[in-house]
Amino acid sequence: MEKEISIRPYAPQDKTPLLEILRLLVPTYFAEEEIADFDHYLDLETELYFVAELHGKIVAAAGINFHEANKIAKLSWDFVHPAQHGKGFGTKMLQHRMDIIRCMTHIDAISVRTSQLAFQFYKKNGFELIDIQNDYWAPGFDMYKMIYHVRYGSF
Repeated sequence: MEKEISIRPYAPQDKTPLLEILRLLVPTYFAEEEIADFDHYLDLETELYFVAELHGKIVAAAGINFHEANKIAKLSWDFVHPAQHGKGFGTKMLQHRMDIIRCMTHIDAISVRTSQLAFQFYKKNGFELIDIQNDYWAPGFDMYKMIYHVRYGSF
């Protein structure tokens, strides 16, 4: 991983480049319909959202939202620029969010809804599969719901 990577909180001026990156991931990783969903998310649903920059350019993004009286942290809208796949940015963004959640002792579990295309990434990072819903986001884009049970001291 290159030293020039930095992770910082999302800012409104990041919206356009993030939408451009997401469009590059359609239709391989996201359905066309999800672009509008992400646009809405950025405007109205972000709680903690982060971007990763390499040499001053956004290469990845990922968020955390909260559910069930703030007992569950939900990983949200994480993706990496396709030119940067396989270089550790997804892992770095996951670790960044896990480090933040680790400090929140009221969190019992971390959930993520991902697709059949990315669920193995979460599985290898300790998440367990609890549900699959076929064609959830669009035809051919199944939803894999996964959970990570937080155990403080051994996170």
